[in-house]
Amino acid sequence: MFINIRSFSTIAICLIFSSCRTARPDVPLDGWTKPSENPILKADRSFTFFDPVMKDTVHWQAADVFNPAAIIKDGRIQLLYRSEDNPKASLGGRTSRLGLAVSDDGIHFSKEPEPVLFPEPGPFLQWDHPGGCEDPRLVEADDGTYVVAYTSWNGKTARLSIAFSTDLVHWQKKGPAFAKAYQGRFNEDWSKSGSIITAMKGGRAKALRIHGKYWMYWGERFINLAWSENLSDWTPLLDEQGQLFRVVSTRSGQFDSDLTECGPPALLTKKGILLLYNGKNATDEKSDPDIAKGTYSTGYILMDPKDPRKVLSRSSKPFLRPTLQHEITGQYQAGTTFSEALLNYKGKWWIYYGTADSFVGVATHD
Repeated sequence: MFINIRSFSTIAICLIFSSCRTARPDVPLDGWTKPSENPILKADRSFTFFDPVMKDTVHWQAADVFNPAAIIKDGRIQLLYRSEDNPKASLGGRTSRLGLAVSDDGIHFSKEPEPVLFPEPGPFLQWDHPGGCEDPRLVEADDGTYVVAYTSWNGKTARLSIAFSTDLVHWQKKGPAFAKAYQGRFNEDWSKSGSIITAMKGGRAKALRIHGKYWMYWGERFINLAWSENLSDWTPLLDEQGQLFRVVSTRSGQFDSDLTECGPPALLTKKGILLLYNGKNATDEKSDPDIAKGTYSTGYILMDPKDPRKVLSRSSKPFLRPTLQHEITGQYQAGTTFSEALLNYKGKWWIYYGTADSFVGVATHD
């Protein structure tokens, strides 16, 4: 099925949410605090893993751990975090693998000894190696399947990829999200950061169908929209000129003057579809003068539930930004609070984020 901006206007008239019961929470957009335990995850050279591609034992999280996804399973927070192996390699030159950590209190985590999603021999090696599997966003489908949208990095082109799991440990890779759309037109293009729209069902955020389809915000330079019928194969939305439709673009003089990169899975709330996103401040005259150049901070956008293309409101300032020493000390010293997970757990809201491409941090709200 082909959907572009011209046909979407007709579909928008009859957008209907799935019939299953959903709750619309009221997510706070200011007043977040950073617990004193931050950072909550750090690199650890003691973790080793026999790499099936290198055919050697590697210290798979010796360099950095950061940019986590999170979900609630079995009453506990499950954190899917990015780890890098070689502290001597330059930024972008290390191999990333995704590890799993579990917590009963949201602060203290127990790590699994080996990564759960990583480059391995087979048809997906061409996308995942040598850079690895990066920056996950994690959702649950109605049937209990877990879906992760992550970045495959082969050292040349970043591609948004999809994998499925029933236990968060064993993953079935599906490959690049846009491989089949428009005869593969976008498969060779740079793509990242997939934020699938979710709704609260039975106390957990699950992928939401709108008019029978799943929808996903994605992108980093600007924010785009794509749809899917199976959570595996995604079709980008196009404008009237046949180019990627820009839902949100950068703004000169503000915290998102260089990049607008999707954060956690979008969530249906009382005020609309909430998309947290990571804005990068420019490094030239377009930058926000009140924020250090190159800094990543977290803002929000509210979309119309009846038309996911339509912006209802957008933050003029970030509500989460680097303020702690470890958030501006590490691989990326301009500073980052790069958010990729939003949860409601034990009466609190939790945002998990990467700091300076080196640690995992958390912010909470009662």
